[in-house]
Amino acid sequence: MKKRVLLIGLGLIGGSIAMAVKKEHECIIVGNDISPDHENLAKRLQIVDEISNDLEKEAAAADLIILATPVEETERLLDWFASFENPPKALITDVGSTKSKIMEKAQKLQDQGIHFIGGHPMAGSHKSGPGSAKAHLFENAFYMITPTPSTQDDQINELKEWLKGTHAKFIVMDAEKHDLLTGVVSHFPHVVAASLVRQVEQYAHSHAQINDLAAGGFKDITRIASSSPAMWKDIIKHNKENILHLIDEWAYEMEHVKDLVKSGNDQGLYDYFSGAKTYRDALPIKAKGAITSFYDLYVDIIDDIGVISRVTSILAENKLSITNIRVIEAREDIYGVLRISFQSEDDRDSAKESLEELQFTTYIAM
Repeated sequence: MKKRVLLIGLGLIGGSIAMAVKKEHECIIVGNDISPDHENLAKRLQIVDEISNDLEKEAAAADLIILATPVEETERLLDWFASFENPPKALITDVGSTKSKIMEKAQKLQDQGIHFIGGHPMAGSHKSGPGSAKAHLFENAFYMITPTPSTQDDQINELKEWLKGTHAKFIVMDAEKHDLLTGVVSHFPHVVAASLVRQVEQYAHSHAQINDLAAGGFKDITRIASSSPAMWKDIIKHNKENILHLIDEWAYEMEHVKDLVKSGNDQGLYDYFSGAKTYRDALPIKAKGAITSFYDLYVDIIDDIGVISRVTSILAENKLSITNIRVIEAREDIYGVLRISFQSEDDRDSAKESLEELQFTTYIAM
């Protein structure tokens, strides 16, 4: 008989994992979601084979259970599984961005025969829902795996085998280290981005030109502040201790910068910015990190009727989907610049090739 996978949560992440699993395994994927629309669409797109609301029955029959739900819902589901007369024997994993609290609960539930290994695929998209799911969403991205201290190696290998269709880079570490590292490079930067936006907003009330000036580079460097408020509220709550520690460190860093500015220390200011540039420039160029990358293509356009429509038509003809498009500058008698954002590096490269074949001038970075 085919193995069965129970997938709870049929959004972008859950749907993409299901597609990756189906690529490599002959199995039946049973889906469940709080949204009937997500359930219906996932079934129509053949992301899942069946839809079921009898989770106790499906959990008992499953070989793998994937909880693609918010962290607090994942905790609730684990407690619910433990309340069953016969708790599920399947290997259970999740996709949550924070791990410590979930893994504490999972450790307590092991005595009841529940085998849970935390998971966190560090990739995403600017789109959401099962209609945006892609089997290759996690390709070459880091996929964090957080076992409990008593998890057996063969169980970790079993999970990797189920997920091999993601073509992700698996990293195994404990939950505390996971939350610290993701706090440093993902969670805290979202706090900083939001705080920068809030500061600019205060000035916008008394300076009407602020919004126009912020529409360029400032809007680019604070893109992540547009992420889901509900999701980030939960993430920050669940990584509270690390975030508080990082805020304290940030305040200390800002005091150092304040001293440099106060003193007018020419060499000190230069060294500060130079050190930041050196470290940033040495970061891997094509690696998928903790924050979703933006794949932007810049296109020179002349001030002519229909030119933007022509660009988008070329992309549509080549079946290239865009996530965002914006005219950075377009004035009479000069070239404007069109910035087009794509879901992947491959899509961006294909767009560049297609447009340049028709004599458009394009750039990867400005």
